[in-house]
Amino acid sequence: MPVNRNALIRYRTIDQCLQNRFKKWTLEDLIAACGDALYEYQGIDTGVSRRTIQADIEMMRSNKLGYEAPIIVTDKKYYTYSDKNYSIANIPLNQHDMQVLTEVSSLLKQFKGFNHFADLNEMVSKLEDKIHTQKTHSIPAIDFEKNDNLKGLEWIEVIRKAIVMKKTICVTYQSFKARDASTFCFSGYLLKEYRNRWFVLGRSHQRHGPLLTLALDRIQTIEEHADEYRENKELDLSTYYNDVIGVTKTPNQGDCEVVFWIDNNNAPYVITKPLHHTQKLLSEDENGKIFSIRVILNFELERELLGFGSRMRVLGPRILVKQIKKQLSETLESYKVPEKES
Repeated sequence: MPVNRNALIRYRTIDQCLQNRFKKWTLEDLIAACGDALYEYQGIDTGVSRRTIQADIEMMRSNKLGYEAPIIVTDKKYYTYSDKNYSIANIPLNQHDMQVLTEVSSLLKQFKGFNHFADLNEMVSKLEDKIHTQKTHSIPAIDFEKNDNLKGLEWIEVIRKAIVMKKTICVTYQSFKARDASTFCFSGYLLKEYRNRWFVLGRSHQRHGPLLTLALDRIQTIEEHADEYRENKELDLSTYYNDVIGVTKTPNQGDCEVVFWIDNNNAPYVITKPLHHTQKLLSEDENGKIFSIRVILNFELERELLGFGSRMRVLGPRILVKQIKKQLSETLESYKVPEKES
């Protein structure tokens, strides 16, 4: 059964809402969420009627689209899924879906090879592999890096919408170091992925309004807030992370030249997959090669360098050499096991 684009946007929005079990969703909440989604994706600002969303819910409950969504009502007003793991995104693709995906794949392939669309290459490969495995019921030919147990992915679309629509959100957040969670208003600017973890860069509305980088897997709840959105007027977001490995950075933090030696057995790995886009080969001899990168000193850089163990030696700057030595010394101490008394 063909579904028009507006209806599909509403179904996906309702599905995303009901998957978020940190919030209790009334019919009015679902109407508002669908209205916001239609305005964002289609530019429709006439709103959505109560009858339309009620009909959408009944359609999702039925088998007409293959959803059979287990939508229930609790306390006579709150909508949720009886199965907390359910999502319409998890149901098998039907023939119409496969036809649409094939058409999308064919369209995207036309842009492969263009520099402006280089990021599409991986997307097209994923899509084509998915279509092939669905049609043939075969094992995927591509196994992309993923973490099925990663927390916080449900916040990506919520935060993206808030950034695009310049909306303030109220975040309940607990870092790994904090004993308790804290709640504060936040204006998001940029979503950032690093090693399969997602982060959002933005500004807190608390006193002095510090710039923060929040890990999405440490967010407990997100709600829209009436506070005025605080626009980014100082950061060039297109280049903000150009001088950093990872996400840890403070505004106006200066970069420096990091020089390191690596043995000949491991140098090819660093050559074919540079640690940073500024990497340069400075010199080489029979034992190894010396490289340099220009980055900000942070935790992620240290972790990257320490990962090579004895096969790499940091040569500069001195402050980084001292920190790496300290880390290695503490590592050796942790391996010293007291002798058992006889």
